[in-house]
Amino acid sequence: MSDPRPARPKTSGPGRTLVVFYGILTIAALARSVFEIVVHFDVAPLAYLLSLFAGIVYLVATIGLVTPGRAAFRLATTAISIELLGVLVVGTLSVTDFSLFPFSGDRSTVWAYYGLEYLLIPLVLPVLGLLFLRSQRSTFARSAA
Repeated sequence: MSDPRPARPKTSGPGRTLVVFYGILTIAALARSVFEIVVHFDVAPLAYLLSLFAGIVYLVATIGLVTPGRAAFRLATTAISIELLGVLVVGTLSVTDFSLFPFSGDRSTVWAYYGLEYLLIPLVLPVLGLLFLRSQRSTFARSAA
């Protein structure tokens, strides 16, 4: 028996809020990293390249979240999983070895200190994103038809 209720759009309510946050982080991470790479790459190349990578991951996640279909669901799930792994690994490295990503100045990265410079949003967002995707699995599948 099919569900008589229409599929809840991914771009309303929590889905829209999630997409807005991903869009903001995409712009913030990409703009910051491109500026730092162009202006003073030699100061902290690892941090700037990680910020660029984070921005690309946020962009891919945003595209996956707004695109209908199973492939988009897999794309968003993969990107957000990579994001969570990145935040946890880089965040842990940054608190265990302060020399890798000094918190002072502009030698840090988006995911350092679990995203503390970004109000910990990089730590919370992938968890919320994965929970949202889990709740919307059938909506993504139905939107492919």
